[in-house]
Amino acid sequence: MELLERSLVDVADAVRKGQVSALDLAEAAIARIERDDTGSHLDFDPARTRAMARAVDEKRARGQALGALAGVPLGLKDVLCTKDARTTCASKILDGYRPPYDATAVARLRAADAVFTGKLNMDEFAMGSSNENSAYGVVKNPWDPTRVPGGSSGGSAAAVAAGLALGTLGTDTGGSIRQPAALCGVVGVKPTYGRVSRYGLVAFASSLDQIGTFAADVRGAARLLEVIAGHDPRDSTSVARPIDEWVAACGTDVAGLRLGVPREYFEEGLDADVRASIGAAIESLRGLGCTIVPVEMPHTKYAVATYYVVATAECSSNLARFDGVRYATRVDSKDLESMYGETRDRGFGAEVKRRILLGTYVLSAGYYDAYYSKAQKVRTLIRRDFDRAFEQVDAIVGPTSPSVAWPLGAKVADPLQMYLADVYTLPASLAGLPGVSVPAQPGASGLPIGLQIVTPAWSEARMFSLAHAFEQVSPAKGLRPRRA
Repeated sequence: MELLERSLVDVADAVRKGQVSALDLAEAAIARIERDDTGSHLDFDPARTRAMARAVDEKRARGQALGALAGVPLGLKDVLCTKDARTTCASKILDGYRPPYDATAVARLRAADAVFTGKLNMDEFAMGSSNENSAYGVVKNPWDPTRVPGGSSGGSAAAVAAGLALGTLGTDTGGSIRQPAALCGVVGVKPTYGRVSRYGLVAFASSLDQIGTFAADVRGAARLLEVIAGHDPRDSTSVARPIDEWVAACGTDVAGLRLGVPREYFEEGLDADVRASIGAAIESLRGLGCTIVPVEMPHTKYAVATYYVVATAECSSNLARFDGVRYATRVDSKDLESMYGETRDRGFGAEVKRRILLGTYVLSAGYYDAYYSKAQKVRTLIRRDFDRAFEQVDAIVGPTSPSVAWPLGAKVADPLQMYLADVYTLPASLAGLPGVSVPAQPGASGLPIGLQIVTPAWSEARMFSLAHAFEQVSPAKGLRPRRA
């Protein structure tokens, strides 16, 4: 078996034992990236990757203990600050920007002896569901290059699916890890809000943004989360909670768990292939000894509207800092006000501008109570739907995305249809709950479909246990797109 076809956890263990060289792993990843045509990477520096790998091998040669990610090739979504590589957020306004520090999650990966393959493509400032909003080109789905990989972490999902890295970090504001994981046939994890520090994550919507993990299997995604999770005093939203052994949770018995199936997740708008696949997945979980319980989530239908008020309001505030004064891009003009306007006009893409305008509108005098204040109240109702459901069940299961990956360009001209691609991931995001997408039975076209599992806050161990149990019986287990 090729090095990059092995499990992330097994590879890290093999490097620690001296059975595999970190440099050999790096060379395998570099060779694949150099012939890759998915458009996943925005920053790729083979010399930097080799230097990190050599440092791991030299550390082992000195007899020093290696970290939990020893020698593992990992990619980073380009919204995470890195002191040794550009961080552009896939936007022209940050073209060439190099931060002076690492994000906390990135620093923790370094401390665990991971090896970085580069920075990964994304929708600009994490705003999008298809990775077609990047200022530096679209990402293609490794299963079918005529189709989208999902977004906004499309490069992160595609890199794992294409075998360019054993794992990646992404971010999830409304589904931007789980949805591309489903469309690319990999595992994608959004932890509980506050579980992972957001320090060094370029903010889109601060009450929603979260850093999470991608891997080819559940154990790999769990190992990555074990490394990056934990309290950080530099992030006021970071919570001091114990970090369970999530890899160890994979393989525990799930018999007796009660799984809620919301009626609202199986109504109009769900593709027939996805409906059939998720129905079969739920029956597989029943076969593992789980009890299936119908539940109602009546405010689900308001999740898209609520999200696009709350998220755009926070976006308009957070992105005000990109004005041509402090960061990378500046358009010189006749006066300060013109410089602000021209820099932002040329630096931001169409979708980012759309969201800034929407957010400014809903926060404006006379409209704040009608839109933003009301959306926050509905957000509370959505969270209470989960609270009531979790009084009856241990987890909620359903589709991750209403469809398989769609053709490139198919929804670009219709923002509403694009926004609806996240209809099943948005509720858990608004409630701050942990969720994972695990590959289920592919559709008739052969394209991936994801099962979403959502559990109560701080119950990632249960989430990983269920995800791993399903993974073992899923017809998608071991399926990979054809490699270049």
